[in-house]
Amino acid sequence: MIFSKLLINWYLQNKRDLPWRNTTNPYPIWLSEIMLQQTRVAQGMPYFLSFTTAFPTVFDLANANEEQVLKLWQGLGYYSRARNLHKTAQYVAHELSGVFPRTYKDLLKLKGVGEYTAAAIASFSYNEAVPVVDGNVFRVLSRYFDIETDIAQASAKKEFAALAFELMPKENQDEANPAIFNQAIMEFGALQCVPKSPNCNICIFNESCAALQKKKVDQLPVKSKKVKVRNRFFNYLVVADELENTIIQKRSAKGIWHNLYEFPLIETESEEDFDSISKRIQNDFFAENAILNIGEHNQKSIIHKLSHQHLHIKFWKVNLEGVVKNGIDASTLKTFPFPIVIHNFIEMN
Repeated sequence: MIFSKLLINWYLQNKRDLPWRNTTNPYPIWLSEIMLQQTRVAQGMPYFLSFTTAFPTVFDLANANEEQVLKLWQGLGYYSRARNLHKTAQYVAHELSGVFPRTYKDLLKLKGVGEYTAAAIASFSYNEAVPVVDGNVFRVLSRYFDIETDIAQASAKKEFAALAFELMPKENQDEANPAIFNQAIMEFGALQCVPKSPNCNICIFNESCAALQKKKVDQLPVKSKKVKVRNRFFNYLVVADELENTIIQKRSAKGIWHNLYEFPLIETESEEDFDSISKRIQNDFFAENAILNIGEHNQKSIIHKLSHQHLHIKFWKVNLEGVVKNGIDASTLKTFPFPIVIHNFIEMN
């Protein structure tokens, strides 16, 4: 079909030189796909290079400890991806002798691998004729064919996957194959058919794109669901004893930042003033050491935005008499994996 041919020709001339594209080895392909979920290529690239340097094979990643993995992941967010990545590496290394499953169906059984990632690995590594459907694919196809299906609906993925499969070359035809088609449509969405203000004048489809003809480019794809955002208020207690040692704790509860480290925390229902936080620190914390003084590192809350939560964060200075139990010094502190907002605070103070 003309669509696929034009698309693949465009891709072969315009594609970015990305390290995971120069291989059919499923390990770096899997690694890159997990990292690039919810993450732009420019942001993910340094992490990919750090991981492949530290863990050149799936066995190296499997044999690392979780804290090493989380420390290298620090700043990428969505930390459950890193924990699942580590567990899957262990499963592939120890249960599958380091060999990734060869089919879309079997790849789906891996922890942290959903339909999109399984399709990407199956097509890029093994050239299986299975379409990828991500935000780029939704956007390109909805605009080109003027599809008004709400992509927030569960049924949308099936509809778009069926269309992409229909458009996909099934056998190797010159330079066209399922892997190249999938790469091409994703790259086209990332570079040309971008979410806002795409340059349709230079688009290879500007004579055949239905949305362009109908002046609907900025209205597609349709996505109705609004995410309800929860506000949370975190007050971190940054201790310093007479040795300048501090205290941290591991977040063991399920939810955000599971298994990352943080300072002792007071979570409140709303933003609290100095007096009420001071009172809680004096009543509920550090019974073994007298509190010398309490102060604010930042008077105005730092707002850290996650996909479903906005965290309003304050750091409080708490100077203690004597030496704290299990205290750590500044250089040891920097070796632990922290949420990026706490990491940045440590680096600046």
